[in-house]
Parts: sequence; structure tokens; C-alpha cells
Amino acid sequence: MTMTSEDVIAILGPVDEILVAEVRATGATAAELAEAFAWANNDEALMGEGRPLPTGRVAALIDLLVSNEEEPE
Repeated sequence: MTMTSEDVIAILGPVDEILVAEVRATGATAAELAEAFAWANNDEALMGEGRPLPTGRVAALIDLLVSNEEEPE
């Protein structure tokens, strides 16, 4: 099931509408977004646990989250 805007905000916290729309456009689930958020914020710990690098929608979400962090406000 794809996410609503409220689902995205519940996972990421307050973010702009453009990021919400980009995340929703991926067709990802809330579980995939939560996993991407964890990777984007603490990839060393997840690699240390032996988790394989993400692929597919999770990888696309990580790219969105990381590129959003790099943009100046």
C-alpha cells in the first residue's frame, strides 16, 4: 500500500511538500521509507550489522533523502 502525505511526515518529521510528493511518487511503502530513513541517518551501524546494501525503492528513497539534506535552506 502506498503512503499518504501523513505517513511520510510521521516517518520523516516536518518536511517540505516537494519532498513528500517525490517520496510518494516512488510508490514505496511506509516500511521501505522507514528503512531508507534508517540507512540515510546511520548507514555505518547498519553495515556493521552485516545488512546488505539497499536496492530498488529503498535505494531510490535514500537518494531523495540524502539529496534533500544537501540542499541549502
